[in-house]
Amino acid sequence: MVDFVSKYNIIGGVILVLFLMKVSEGRARTMNNTDLSLIPLPKNIVYQKGYFELTDETSWVVMGEESREELNKIVTYFNRKIQQSTGYVLSVKLFGNENVIRIKVDKTLKLKDEGYRLEVSSGRITVKGKTAQGVFYGIQTVMQLFPSQIESNLKIETIAWKAPCVIINDEPVYPYRGMLLDVGRHFHSVEFIKKQLDIMAMLKMNRFHWHLTDDQLWTIEIKKYPRLTEVGAVRRNADGTIHRGFYTQEQIKEVVAYAAERYITVIPEIEMPGHALAALTAYPEYSCTGGPFSIRNMWGVEEDVYCAGNDKTFEFLENILSEVAVLFPGKMIHIGGDECPKDRWSVCPKCRKRIRDENLKDVNGLQSYFIRRIEKFLLSHGKSMIGWDEILEGGLAPSATVMSWRGEKGGITAATMGHDVIMTPSKWMYIDAGQGAVEVEPIAIDVGKMLDSVYEYDPASEKIPKELRHHVLGTQANMWTEYATTPEYTEYLLYPRLLAVAELNWTPKVKKNYDSFVQRLNGLLMRLDYHHVNYHIPLPEGPAADYVAFTDKTVLNFHNSRNLPMVYTLDGSEPTLSSTLYRMPIVLDKKTVFKIASVLPFGKLSPVRTIHVVKEKYSPRIDKDTKVGLNLWRTEGDLYYVHDVKDAYWTGPDIVPGFDFKPLLEDKGAYCYTGYFEVPTDGIYFFSTEMDELWIDGKVVLSNDGKLVRHSCTRTSMALQKGKHSFRLLMINNNIGGYLRLWNEKGFRIALEGQDLSLPPNEILSH
Repeated sequence: MVDFVSKYNIIGGVILVLFLMKVSEGRARTMNNTDLSLIPLPKNIVYQKGYFELTDETSWVVMGEESREELNKIVTYFNRKIQQSTGYVLSVKLFGNENVIRIKVDKTLKLKDEGYRLEVSSGRITVKGKTAQGVFYGIQTVMQLFPSQIESNLKIETIAWKAPCVIINDEPVYPYRGMLLDVGRHFHSVEFIKKQLDIMAMLKMNRFHWHLTDDQLWTIEIKKYPRLTEVGAVRRNADGTIHRGFYTQEQIKEVVAYAAERYITVIPEIEMPGHALAALTAYPEYSCTGGPFSIRNMWGVEEDVYCAGNDKTFEFLENILSEVAVLFPGKMIHIGGDECPKDRWSVCPKCRKRIRDENLKDVNGLQSYFIRRIEKFLLSHGKSMIGWDEILEGGLAPSATVMSWRGEKGGITAATMGHDVIMTPSKWMYIDAGQGAVEVEPIAIDVGKMLDSVYEYDPASEKIPKELRHHVLGTQANMWTEYATTPEYTEYLLYPRLLAVAELNWTPKVKKNYDSFVQRLNGLLMRLDYHHVNYHIPLPEGPAADYVAFTDKTVLNFHNSRNLPMVYTLDGSEPTLSSTLYRMPIVLDKKTVFKIASVLPFGKLSPVRTIHVVKEKYSPRIDKDTKVGLNLWRTEGDLYYVHDVKDAYWTGPDIVPGFDFKPLLEDKGAYCYTGYFEVPTDGIYFFSTEMDELWIDGKVVLSNDGKLVRHSCTRTSMALQKGKHSFRLLMINNNIGGYLRLWNEKGFRIALEGQDLSLPPNEILSH
């Protein structure tokens, strides 16, 4: 049987060869062992001649008695993978030198505990690890030496299972190599998590940070407090839809065991004292006000937090943590500690009394008291505490590990104090941001966090004294899910940046090279295809809009973030490998539906970008006397979509300068700006807005109706005559997907073709 990737390769094989010939302009490239697609890149590789071929007669040889039981488990793990793709059932022997894979724990190796030595010759493969975990990682490297089809879950008959002969000595730079998955904003299934654990194991990552609770959901079953999941695991979104999900304790155990088989430790995060509204909705008595509450259905920070002055609060949390400690055998429990507003504490009688009784300086001291008290409890249960860098406020708990997210400052401070640190600054390690130009990438919480910037991050800040840098344990990719509403989009944001994080944690800095990484990346992406991962492929960038107006002719110029070849069509058909190869800017002088896609070296296409190229006459200016200021119209009501305001009763207009009206959360309704703007010359002008609808000269040019919009990727262009032009801008104060429109930038952006979009200055706006 042939799986979907192989089918693609077989059907497109001839076309792909021809395409690559076009790209290389007939120049042949000799492949050699230096083209190995290993991620993370090993510390040291010596290339040899020849290959080892895996056959149905290959056997495992497990050497040594001391670790035999654990090594046999590793053999079982890899046998399952090998059998799926090859059909081979490899036997296990005590002795053998030919056509064997020999594995052994060798504590005398001068390597770190997770290190290994790998030798591949034509007759055998030998993997020695300082520990069994090192052996596991050595075999992961062996799997990457075999063709990518080794990752298939279906038998493939047509592959010669050869691994090139090499000698590898390898060990990680950092002991903590992690990934965070937030399931407290959008729930993800057990199967999805297992899938990511499989990829993490392939990449030699060893920490899965499971963000289980937040203001928006509580996702872990606690037997003593059933309302945490009965009430806290169900969110009613602003538009009335329901989002729910939690893990039973049996499912938690299942994931923990699955991770352990892959040498991954699961670190649970139970947020406190802030980000607690889901829990407080179920048990409001542990708040400062007593509630009632409802689960937060928008993103951001909630003022209602656990009451630090109530001993019953600590009893509640300790009972929760007691169950959590049993479910997660790892040493660390993450308690959050971040973004805790102290407004309620400052006026709460119980909290104020606690500050007096404990001789605390202020509410920051109260947070420190809270953290230290929880830490003491965790230590009594054989656990150590980890928290975000806010746990530094008011004094750091003695044995705490700091996870620095607000830049590197918190991590530098903590390491200098002698505390262990995990560097995960949002600038580099928050991979819920977009991966390219805003006009082509899907909506994300931020823009332009590129693969190369993630790859080049160095956790060991030079601001930490050399003798203290051992306190930097590593870093992790943080996958927050405010905008990652589906498994597919979560993976789109995760990959391939997770591969970059894996390499920066494992590979010595002197060995890292981004160009080399990108070359090796292609081989790993083929492996991800066998796991059905929806990874990001750089999209064609260039024109600032998907509607490009022109008056005489226009030029379309494209590039992408990894300099991949691109193919295009001019007739509205979908591009294929046999479509025209993009080589130079495209000149168009007639209406065209232009479609273009990037192409990976193994023939897979990116999503297609469609650009409507339209010939227009200049929209005529409006000759009218106007005054400074805009008309602002208002209508009230619980509104969500443009059609909701069709028959609305509008009041106004009020005259306002620019777009300075700032509605409040409670100001439900819609707001409509009307007026004029002036352009200095005839030309093609580009527009964008984060509002709901933009009209120019009497026609709708942009619509974000019903969309989750933070950074608008909806752009258009229009031919405008020099002078004044009318506009109408609609804003509906709603909550779409947890994000409030009132948080968006007011107004619209405009720019002459070739210039950067910006808000129009007040002096060109009038009514």
